[in-house]
Amino acid sequence: MQTTAPELKPLPAPSPSPRGSIAWKAAAPLLVGAALALCPAPAGLAPHAWIYFAAFVAVIIALILEPLPAAAVGLIGITTIGGSGLVFSPEQFANPAFKAPPEALRWALAGFANSTVWLIFGAFMFAMGYEKTGLGRRFALVLVKRLGSRTLGLGYAIMLADLLLAPFTPSNTARSGGTLFPVIRGIPALYGSHPGETARKVGAYLMWLAFATTCVTSSMFVTALAPNLLAIELTRKIAAVEITWTDWFFGFLPVGGALLLILPWLVYIIYPPEIKSSIEVPRWAAEELASMGGVTFREWLMGALVGLALVLWIFGGSVMDASLVALVVICGMLVGRVVTWDDILGNRQAWNVLVWFATLVVLADGLNKVGFTSWFAGSAAALLVGYSPQLVMVVLVTLFFFVHYLFASLTAHATAVLPVVLAAGVAIPDMPVKTFALLLAFSLGIMGVITPYATGPAPVYFGSGYISRRDFWRLGFVFGSIFFLVLLLVGVPWLGR
Repeated sequence: MQTTAPELKPLPAPSPSPRGSIAWKAAAPLLVGAALALCPAPAGLAPHAWIYFAAFVAVIIALILEPLPAAAVGLIGITTIGGSGLVFSPEQFANPAFKAPPEALRWALAGFANSTVWLIFGAFMFAMGYEKTGLGRRFALVLVKRLGSRTLGLGYAIMLADLLLAPFTPSNTARSGGTLFPVIRGIPALYGSHPGETARKVGAYLMWLAFATTCVTSSMFVTALAPNLLAIELTRKIAAVEITWTDWFFGFLPVGGALLLILPWLVYIIYPPEIKSSIEVPRWAAEELASMGGVTFREWLMGALVGLALVLWIFGGSVMDASLVALVVICGMLVGRVVTWDDILGNRQAWNVLVWFATLVVLADGLNKVGFTSWFAGSAAALLVGYSPQLVMVVLVTLFFFVHYLFASLTAHATAVLPVVLAAGVAIPDMPVKTFALLLAFSLGIMGVITPYATGPAPVYFGSGYISRRDFWRLGFVFGSIFFLVLLLVGVPWLGR
């Protein structure tokens, strides 16, 4: 196998932190949160909402520094906030009919009823089914046999696979986490790349590329992401602007087309794999395929179940929720003995991500519940009165994009912030309303790249273990900034032509 060491490694994997650093990693979030809480609440924001925001910031800092596992941080966060009643207003406490303890428990556990959380869990179960039956290895070997002589070629194959599925799959978690991830996860091991020290050989590159790609394709088509449809409806009601499927596609095409064309190469440069090419691996993959023999019954069954899920995700949205589809397939896997119940119980990675993301969804929703997000968006918009419409448009779109650091759901973000920002922009005289509305809508998919919790597939790829916590945050900021700049630099002139 021919390998070449990367000349550029701007994001090397961090070395393990010494035990002595745990203390400051635990103290820093508490100190920052306490300092914010002791500051007076800004004008127009309720004191309890400000204190909630301080607690939220403390949790986010703890997730970044990770003095404890992320799921434990999230669980401690919702337990502390729920127990202290920060999510409830003084008026609610003053109401004799209000029962704080059961309401606090209901709030803290609400994330475990979130459909996206279970869809993410389903993605891990699908991956386990691919592994148990050998179907994932077979698919990976076929892909490597045909395109594995160059790592960059594999990257473009993954990008094209997501692009072909995107117009027909309105859930990026189902598309990328449930359909593509189980196949992609089998490829790195063929090159001797595993989570940990060898992740940067190939695995980290492929995982980040797959995740970044699905964020772009989520903005490429109206039907590639459920919140896109919500954005169209809100735009029609608030701004009286109709956005058709073709308006959306051709409006984003110069942005998305440019990003998709360069993305495999861009990730290759910024987050390079150590193995760039290999003549021997495709030959070895062909030999391994031959040694595997014909497709077994369990592989056919697993393939049929995944095919059923894909058909229902594409065509059955009005009949069955995407998460329920995943649960149906998991039941089919159990009945067909593709996996056992002990296999499911033993998948620590899946249960860990489920707890982590469920707690983050609740914490982010709390910002909307206490009124922080509407206050923040409204206050920022009020500061822009009197400036040129083009400047206001750019600033509001920027605000809308980067405020997603506070959210663990694109749907929640669209529901809570889009109406406020859209209404603020429409009120500005001479605002190019349709261009403004399209820029806001287009940003929904690409903003999912910025954090390990920003969109459904993020926890799946983060939980794979190939991309370190530090790299995920840094790459999220780098690629989020690139995506956003291309949206403005290409999208604004194109839409305003």
